[in-house]
Amino acid sequence: MITLYHAPHSRSTRMIWLLEELAVPYEIRPVSIFRPMTGEGAPDPANPHPDKRVPAIVHGETLVAESVAIVLYLADTFPKAGLAPIPGDARRGDYLTWLAWYATELEPAMFAGLAGELAASPQKQRSHDIVMQRLESALSRSPCLMGDVFTAADFLVSSALVFGRAAFPESAAIDAYIERCHARPAAQRTQALDNASGPQELALASI
Repeated sequence: MITLYHAPHSRSTRMIWLLEELAVPYEIRPVSIFRPMTGEGAPDPANPHPDKRVPAIVHGETLVAESVAIVLYLADTFPKAGLAPIPGDARRGDYLTWLAWYATELEPAMFAGLAGELAASPQKQRSHDIVMQRLESALSRSPCLMGDVFTAADFLVSSALVFGRAAFPESAAIDAYIERCHARPAAQRTQALDNASGPQELALASI
């Protein structure tokens, strides 16, 4: 059983989607977090995340925190879901590159755009433009980042784009990509499960 430590309507929401994609038994353990944008909430002593943030998962005796680490761990631990090329697959390098690109390029560009920092920083504007070019180039060739098959890289990128769409200019290709990814049944189930997360532990067996 996998336990997801989750604060509703936060970054851990997308991990419900990932667990639904994997189709493995899991439970949601709601925790409180401090929300800096509103100043509400407080760290929960029951949260095993080193910084009392979300997401974090516990699988057996293994604790994994932070989105990219959780994606890497779960996609590799449950290869039958087909969300990641296995080690030795020629596509593995491309997959790992997209995960690193998400963390080191997409997220900084997205938050710079949301914070209105681009006009004052030509360097950040260039990085932002390169991110847009990389995305649109990939999506002009195929419906997913690595071709026709949805991977955990698409999960990370598309879930971030939903949150930060306003950080980027209009793009029919990006909008269609977000729609395709979030039309997946596992993604559709996520909102209801997120809304159901209350003060009591939720035990869920994914469909």
